[in-house]
Amino acid sequence: MASGTENGIVALGIDGLKKRGSFWKKEDFLPEESFQNWGNYVKALSSIKTRLKDRLLTRSQDSIELHEMRAQSGHEMKKNLNWWDLLWFGIGAVMGAGIFVLTGQAARNNAGPAVVISYLIAGISALLSVLCYTEFAVELPVAGGSFAYLRVELGDFVAYIAAGNILFQYIVSGASVARSWTSYFATLCNHNPDDFRINVSSIAEGYNHLDPIAIGISIAVALGACLSIKGSSRFNSIATILHIIVMIFIVVAGLTKANPANYETFVPHGIPGVFTASAVLFFAYVGFDGVATLGEETKNPGRDIPIGLIGSMAITIVTYCLLAATLCLMQPYTQIDADAPFTIAFEAVGMKWAKYFVAFGALKGMTTVLLANVIGQARYFTHIARTHMAPPLLAVINEKTGTPTNATIIMTVANSIVAFFTSLDVLANLLSIATLFIFTLVAIALIVRRYYATGETSNADRNKLIGFLLLIIGSSIATAACWAASKDHWIGYIVTVTVWFLATLGLNFTVKQAKKPQLWGVPLVPWLPSASIAINVFIMGSIDGPSFVRFSVWTSFLLIYYLLVALHASYDAAREIERKAEATQATNIEAGITK
Repeated sequence: MASGTENGIVALGIDGLKKRGSFWKKEDFLPEESFQNWGNYVKALSSIKTRLKDRLLTRSQDSIELHEMRAQSGHEMKKNLNWWDLLWFGIGAVMGAGIFVLTGQAARNNAGPAVVISYLIAGISALLSVLCYTEFAVELPVAGGSFAYLRVELGDFVAYIAAGNILFQYIVSGASVARSWTSYFATLCNHNPDDFRINVSSIAEGYNHLDPIAIGISIAVALGACLSIKGSSRFNSIATILHIIVMIFIVVAGLTKANPANYETFVPHGIPGVFTASAVLFFAYVGFDGVATLGEETKNPGRDIPIGLIGSMAITIVTYCLLAATLCLMQPYTQIDADAPFTIAFEAVGMKWAKYFVAFGALKGMTTVLLANVIGQARYFTHIARTHMAPPLLAVINEKTGTPTNATIIMTVANSIVAFFTSLDVLANLLSIATLFIFTLVAIALIVRRYYATGETSNADRNKLIGFLLLIIGSSIATAACWAASKDHWIGYIVTVTVWFLATLGLNFTVKQAKKPQLWGVPLVPWLPSASIAINVFIMGSIDGPSFVRFSVWTSFLLIYYLLVALHASYDAAREIERKAEATQATNIEAGITK
């Protein structure tokens, strides 16, 4: 395998380390020309304006992501997955413990028995994002997922900001699920979760319940992910099928105690309550985006990815709606426990023993979510490192296993550190906004992909596209602001939704589509991606203010790192790829002339 010091592009991986018999060096993390010495770095800093302009305006190409970027890893990932694997990865990535917690909160506080409708609305909203991801994943089956999609359509800088939030989302999500795993394991053992944690009073509240079990389960899952993607898939499929069986048991057992009278007051808090619950329940569907990172390991992306992504979301929506309906038939919504709804509901109807099935189901679900999380985040990180926005050492694919071992180890360490210290309350508030931000960007990128092609789209169509997109985004933000300000005054909604509708209509009829999908495409473009933008932004309006503050702080940190490191590393890497491409083209031309 080539080392990073040989060509400035491919970093030295684990195999290379064994050959050299040494630890990682600076060149393995920063092999680019700008970081070879302090003189080069100062020169690079003095060119920030020029380089930033270049990266802001530069869009990648499909061929670069599919070929040149993959080549940076030294070895190929193994194509071992089919639609069956992706289907169960999709279910396993999404269907964790959220259904067992969020349902109670949404039913009791917001929607009542209409929580079933809220789950359906949230599921359809998530499905819109799934459709956007599916078209990209089929056309660009690479490990980078949304990062690669945004690089191609919205440029390097936007992709970098998204990349930072993607990794942040995965670390927070993985840590949150790992700590939840401890909680449900404690339930199975008839213990309080804090019985398995170490309380350190000298550390600040929210960070003082140390969780060694969370670290243990994270490491165990990461080992499996490092060894084999096919082996991980088999484990995930078996565990997820068992999880579905437990869900079916809960529905069947619960319906034996159903009381239709509990549905007499179906919408106790009106339509606003249903939509408020939908915003909360949307996060029960998060996790599918990790499946899109498995494109490089999929045998037939054009067939397998649509079946896997869309099929898994459809099964999840149906399962969630059935569970929510069962819960509200078992108990009046006013008596549903907000924290442990299914456990308390079974106890209330004399089936106390069923709580162990609930805990077992949650434990199984969280294990597969952890597995899908570490697999997805490692592949994201691998592709980000291929562009040198992260240390290129992390782009290496292990020759024997065909998995991104370096990235998996680093991300597991990050997950474990956060999970060891941080409580669930702190983690939950950090997760939501990053997820919705990325989903919104992917929907915008899909519209850009369909309506803009460099050198083909006229200036008039380009300007109209920009104008309509600004109106779609602006009206979506205004709708969210109206909702946050007052849920009862409908005049504002009529105005903002009308602007959104007319902007989407104008885009549909006045701008010519520049590109048609070759294998699989989202139907009803631009309507469905435009609706996805509006819904994602609308849900953002329900998120608390402190989350936006944390998001701003994290984004500011990303900008500082970008200006000091990532900008120059990615700029040098891009120039190196261009030089290689030009040299290859010259060689081909010369060979053609010789012939």
